[in-house]
Amino acid sequence: MSPSGVVLYGPPGSGKDTIAVELAKLRPEFALFQRLKAGPGRTTGYRITTAEHIEALARAGEVLYRNSRYEAEYAIDRGEVSALVDSGRIPIVHMGQVAGARAVAAHPIRWVRVLLWCPEDVTRQRCQGRGDKDLDTRLKVWHETRQDLLDHAAEPWSLVIRTDQLSASQAAQAIDDAWLAGTPAEVRDIRGLLR
Repeated sequence: MSPSGVVLYGPPGSGKDTIAVELAKLRPEFALFQRLKAGPGRTTGYRITTAEHIEALARAGEVLYRNSRYEAEYAIDRGEVSALVDSGRIPIVHMGQVAGARAVAAHPIRWVRVLLWCPEDVTRQRCQGRGDKDLDTRLKVWHETRQDLLDHAAEPWSLVIRTDQLSASQAAQAIDDAWLAGTPAEVRDIRGLLR
């Protein structure tokens, strides 16, 4: 099968981490891409670096996408995506911005672009349940993600999953099925989803 990856786009609490774990259970080739991170906050699941290092990579054309959020800077670097693919892995890239999902999908491998969605009250419950100390910030980001989707309603997705309606294992199975089938990205009814 041709080199491929999965983009999981969604607001906080939509299940990106949990679904990535379930994908790895289904197929060991699935591997969570660890973004570069410079700044405070969580360290698990990231490659910790400096803002200067991210800037140097960007100047060298090695950054597919970078953004700032939660008082930190994040980057998805071309080299790490390529290293995963070259080792026979299928990178799973978490994304919170449509522009980022688009930038990553421009990297020349076959991408399954998955939009994960859940209502605000589900994000609240999940963030409280996992002990997030920055709940208000995460709810603000939920609203930013919703607006981002409305602003880019014509953005194509291979799959749209309501994670309040499917379990993480069901969602992972749907993503694996889409990956196997090579489901192309197409425009979905985003406004209907966000009602």
